[in-house]
Amino acid sequence: MTEFRGFPKDFFAFFEDLKINNNRVWFNENKGRYRQSVVDPISEFIVCMAPRLHKLSKHYIANPKPHGGSMFRIYRDTRFSKDKTPYKTHAGVQFRHEAGKDAHAPGFYLHLAGDGIFYGGGVWNPASPQLNRIRDFIADNARSWARIVNAPKVKALGGIRGDSLKRPPRGFDAQHVHIDDLKRKSFYIMTEVPADHALKPEFINEVTEGFRRALPLNRFITDALDLPF
Repeated sequence: MTEFRGFPKDFFAFFEDLKINNNRVWFNENKGRYRQSVVDPISEFIVCMAPRLHKLSKHYIANPKPHGGSMFRIYRDTRFSKDKTPYKTHAGVQFRHEAGKDAHAPGFYLHLAGDGIFYGGGVWNPASPQLNRIRDFIADNARSWARIVNAPKVKALGGIRGDSLKRPPRGFDAQHVHIDDLKRKSFYIMTEVPADHALKPEFINEVTEGFRRALPLNRFITDALDLPF
């Protein structure tokens, strides 16, 4: 099994330079550096993470392919954004559930940026049918949900996160004990650490533990969606 060695120092240096030179000419001139300092180390991390992920759940995919795998593309979707810079200045990895086809599926996530790292699990902006099923499951399984949100390790990380509606969603009791969570449009648990953690071989152990903290949430979500865990 490949042993993770830590991300190279130039990993974050590349993104710092990209912030200053966020244009196609500079990026094309530095594609070799991008592959060597960013793409290859992320692929290596994914390969090393695969057996660890399988021990947590065999239904989440660790695919090291640079395109169509667990690594997010560096190209930004600028169609609906005022910011027209073409490239992301961070890296992202999602180990999504085998039943999912995009970033809105249940999964585990790692965000790597020079101003900080976060990793954990949950589901981000699922489509309305899936979101309503999760909300229904929370409403119908209030005690199980309470065990997740009140777990000391979850509270220590700031609790369940996710953007929320201003008002209770239609069809849900405004007085429900978990109404604050029923308003959410996403559900996730994240651990935050400084960027230099990623430069150490032990970083993969930290991420594994962060994913483990999110296991009960991911199990709850997959149960709500009738997916295997």
